Amino acid sequence: MRSDFPLYTTDYISGVMSLRKPQKESLKILEEIVNSVQLRKGMNLNAALGAVHAMYPICSDFEREFLSLTFALATGVGKTRLMGAFIAYLYTQHNIRNFFVVAPNTTIYEKLKKDLSDNNSPKYVFKGLGCFSALPQIITDDDYREKPISLFESDIHIFVYNIDKFNKEGANMRRVNEFIGSSFYQYLSSLPDLVLIMDESHHYRAEKGAQALNELHPLLGLELTATPLVTKGAKQVPFKNVVYEYPLSKAIEDGYTRTPFAVTRSDIDFYNFGDEALDKLMLTDGITCHENAKRKLELYAANSSTPDKPVRVVKPFMLVVCKDTAHAAWVEDYIRSDEFRDGAYRNKTIVVHSKQKGAESEANTRLLLDVEGPENPVEIVIHVNMLKEGWDVNNLYTIVPLRTAASKILREQMVGRGLRLPYGERTGDRDVDAVMLTAHDKFADILAEAQKGDSIFKAGNIIKAEEFVPEQVTHTQLALDLDPNKALETA
Repeated sequence: MRSDFPLYTTDYISGVMSLRKPQKESLKILEEIVNSVQLRKGMNLNAALGAVHAMYPICSDFEREFLSLTFALATGVGKTRLMGAFIAYLYTQHNIRNFFVVAPNTTIYEKLKKDLSDNNSPKYVFKGLGCFSALPQIITDDDYREKPISLFESDIHIFVYNIDKFNKEGANMRRVNEFIGSSFYQYLSSLPDLVLIMDESHHYRAEKGAQALNELHPLLGLELTATPLVTKGAKQVPFKNVVYEYPLSKAIEDGYTRTPFAVTRSDIDFYNFGDEALDKLMLTDGITCHENAKRKLELYAANSSTPDKPVRVVKPFMLVVCKDTAHAAWVEDYIRSDEFRDGAYRNKTIVVHSKQKGAESEANTRLLLDVEGPENPVEIVIHVNMLKEGWDVNNLYTIVPLRTAASKILREQMVGRGLRLPYGERTGDRDVDAVMLTAHDKFADILAEAQKGDSIFKAGNIIKAEEFVPEQVTHTQLALDLDPNKALETA
């Protein structure tokens, strides 16, 4: 325990960083555990587990070769900001100066790099903190090959890497480096105070990824995920090292997200529809939701603006989820045709999937990353299974899942992309604070799940069809199961 930062209690850090309730509670839990367990390399993990389990019985196994704790926070609550709070606390109170942040893919890696390093960004995670004499040094890519680590200017180092950089035997990080005298990987594993922070940590449970992390021999592991489940065969098994869980239901109840609604047609037997006819119907109803949201957002900005405090207009977009690339191509052709709103969205639509190459992929990725921009023309994004995580936007207002898998987790991940609040907090305007999910062919399944009591969705607050689209569309608010003590059950 160091004494040169007496001010930096967890309450003080929570205050200056304006942490939300689940972030504050997570920081308090970390403090309690770290102060109860003597952190050191080679510690007795069984004794440490006994101490942690006594405080948090939900934690029954660290599941790694080091002390590792999972904080399961719903999408949109602020996991990256919590990383900053963890780092500030461990640095000021326990003199820990080396942190290794792991990303599961390139999108999240780029986001983490920016959020941890760009102090001019509104999403900078250390905003409000004054405990660093020099800003934390962010070390990424091949930085370690260009100069000795000791020459980096800050006394706190944050290494940010995509898991693919070091979980392969031939990775550059495992080769001998002239500045270090050993490999960068060996250098990291020899640090006495390395803390591993795993973003979207459910990705690092496979054998190779898990072993690569074990071989870093960190002092402590901190895992962050919205889905603390690992797939084993046909089952999804809950993590055993969770010490704090804040589900999406609670985030919605506490007002940290927008509210999801399900949209369906009234009195239509969807089993009589062919695939293409149902797709067209869902796209038509989806674009009606989108156009309604667009009008409501423009109206909200106009009515809320004052000469001294103008309110920006949020430009919404619609996300169409397809089953494969051929399906996505058909959807794109249909949306660009005159049959769909007389071709109005012909030049406002992009397709994103892993099989795109070269200029098309680069152009569409640029448009996607800037989809919040008011000058960006995109109003419809068609994708195949690429945008479940790490893509943080606050202007997704309509989701149209066409012929996609209907598991509860996938549905929650899809809806999660549209839950962020464009103005940072709820406005009190139902339409501005909503996200619409067309659920024509799955609506009965969602309602049936809700009756079982184990669903993340719970039906309620049915709104009359004529309030939205006369005599055609009904939408039912999906309030999530609000029992905070009920663990997510596996299929």
